[in-house]
Amino acid sequence: MSDAQAFLRATSPDYSRWCGAMEVHRRLLTLNPEYAENRALIENTAFAYESMDQVTARQGLIDIPVVVHVVHNTPEQDVSEAQIQSQIDVLNRDFRATNPDVSKVPAVWQDLVADARLQFHLARTDPLGRPTDGITRTRTTSTGWDTDDLVKFSLSGGQDAWPADIYLNLWVCQLRRGLLGYAQFPGGAASTDGVVVTHTALGTTGTATAPFDGGRTVVHEIGHWLNLRHIWGDDDEGCSGSDFVADTPNQAGANAGSPTFPHVTCGNGPDGDMFMNYMDYTDDAAMFMFTKGQSARMDATLDNARLTLTRQAVAV
Repeated sequence: MSDAQAFLRATSPDYSRWCGAMEVHRRLLTLNPEYAENRALIENTAFAYESMDQVTARQGLIDIPVVVHVVHNTPEQDVSEAQIQSQIDVLNRDFRATNPDVSKVPAVWQDLVADARLQFHLARTDPLGRPTDGITRTRTTSTGWDTDDLVKFSLSGGQDAWPADIYLNLWVCQLRRGLLGYAQFPGGAASTDGVVVTHTALGTTGTATAPFDGGRTVVHEIGHWLNLRHIWGDDDEGCSGSDFVADTPNQAGANAGSPTFPHVTCGNGPDGDMFMNYMDYTDDAAMFMFTKGQSARMDATLDNARLTLTRQAVAV
């Protein structure tokens, strides 16, 4: 990378990953006491699953129906079905650890790579039982959206969610301020439940733009939707935060770009940061693994907070 490219990456939101999930999480904790109560229960369950003291690891494969809400102001933002399908294809590789670049995981962490036993498909029936391609398209006058969830409501120019106990809602739109995407952690309102991604970070073709053209933004955000935290613990490089996963090393803060292994912070040598984890902020080409501890947290969510969705998956 040239000095000019390094400067742009450091100073421009277009050259670094930015996820708004924690911004949404903190807002909901402040404004919604029920969300705070739900989160406490969900975290207690997640801790039990990772320790495996109280449960047995899930063996079966879960197939999750996805509805993609394309909210567009320009023809370019009205992404193609091919671009959407390319994103589904990425999800089906990355959550099964069949992505070719998983071979790049350093040898010291190869044994931690997890097959999350998850696959995804575009919904085949809508909430009324009618056949669908799993895509809704909404023309809007809004030129950009933020983390305030307005894109999730038709009254504000967006598109209403389909029932969150049946579908994973994925909104594709133009996000503001260099924001790539955000998700709602489990425990929030059904009307805003799901994942939002800017159209230039969706899939691997069409409007997908480097360095976020590998479909990994949606992988990252679905990680949040399944209760995964950022790998550094969101403590502003204080080395005291936690993602509540035992097999991810403590690290100082988010990594950007494509770091070189090992990258040591917080005294975590000799191996350093697990910057190739999907829950860091590296470029799409530099992230390619979940850990077994992260998979256990996802299991806790799928067996509890999102259990109704997994029961409905076969039918839709």
